[in-house]
Amino acid sequence: QNWTRGMSYCLHSESHLDTGPIYVRENGKLHVVNQGAGGIQNVTPKTRPFRLFSRGFSVELCMNREDDRARRQRTDHFIFTYTKEGNLRYSAKSLFSLVLGYISDNVDHIDSLIGFPEQIAEKLFSAAEARQKFTEPVTGLRALQKFTEAYGSLVLCSLCLRNRYLVISEKLEEIKSFRELTCLDLSCCKLGDEHELLEHLTKEALSSVKRLLLKDNSLSDAGLRRMTAPVRVLKKGLENLLVLDLSCNPKITDVGIGYLLSFKKLNCLDISGTGLKDVNAVIKRLQMQIGLVHSKVPLKEFDHSNCKTEGWAEQTVLQWEQAVMEAIKPQDNLRSRTAALHFYGKTRRIEEVVKCRLVEAETKASGNLQFYKEKVQNCHLPLKKEVAGSHELKKNKKRALAEQERERTSKQKHLCLTVEDWDLLNTY
Repeated sequence: QNWTRGMSYCLHSESHLDTGPIYVRENGKLHVVNQGAGGIQNVTPKTRPFRLFSRGFSVELCMNREDDRARRQRTDHFIFTYTKEGNLRYSAKSLFSLVLGYISDNVDHIDSLIGFPEQIAEKLFSAAEARQKFTEPVTGLRALQKFTEAYGSLVLCSLCLRNRYLVISEKLEEIKSFRELTCLDLSCCKLGDEHELLEHLTKEALSSVKRLLLKDNSLSDAGLRRMTAPVRVLKKGLENLLVLDLSCNPKITDVGIGYLLSFKKLNCLDISGTGLKDVNAVIKRLQMQIGLVHSKVPLKEFDHSNCKTEGWAEQTVLQWEQAVMEAIKPQDNLRSRTAALHFYGKTRRIEEVVKCRLVEAETKASGNLQFYKEKVQNCHLPLKKEVAGSHELKKNKKRALAEQERERTSKQKHLCLTVEDWDLLNTY
């Protein structure tokens, strides 16, 4: 009792402190001290459930994917090889390769590459190409534009898109980003007169094109008029064109050939398989105004096997084509369809290939209409008679005067613009 009184006295003396319930164990039993009554209760107290956190506390599990990705790529910091004994050996990569890999992973965040060394830029492009960064929809275009703005023809100087209309439709903006192309092959793509890519040909970015192949593209006189309008009036666009292939376009007539006379630097022209009405008149017109001679033998300049994709982005174009082919890959039910066709005695039709073959056969049947410009050979042999030299001088003077008159008449024709020409110029 004395002990309990002392305990109660102690509790009352320190009542201003909230110490909570006090438990006392006596004779193997647990008792709680009642602060108000100053005694001990033998009743077992009701304990509250133990809570580590307060009510309303919640935990959300989040995973940082960037950190996880960085942990996975830590193994890329080493090069693993095997010794002759078969033991695994690893060596650390150079700092240059590590930095190159990091920049290629984030190549779309580069602001500009203008003035950056070409040797390192080529390695950076190949590293990003190996990671297929240029095949991504949005970031790939942005990264590709940084390279084309800085290096132009080094990224791609020749582009062959023969029979690749799906690649053009899927990667049109990427194709338009290429600058300073010298060769462009768009054969058998069925683009038509109103295609956006044909309009892009007249821009200054492709004024460096010297070889343009537009075979079997459903072109007409209206398309040629639009394509040659900047050259005819503003002396811009495809003014440096040397080789032009317009074969297998039956909608092109004698009127459309007249628009081609503005290409003064043209050395080779192929208009086989077009809808010409008076072939002899066209041949004479091309020879008199541009100096193109009709060739009786097929020219090697129009051999499409020589046209290839060349540049840093050669593998990138192949990656685009593979992605397109995988997207249009036949489904699992193709076998059932072919089985049904065989059951009914039918075969699959490939319209595009058959049509292209038919057009080529019609071209061969109608005749070869390829033209080339004869090279003037300088004769360095001395003349035996002075009379012959005087006659040649007179002939040269006459030719020079005739050429001047032709240029004047052509300039007058160019100045007389029609309403349609002005409408075309306003669209550029």
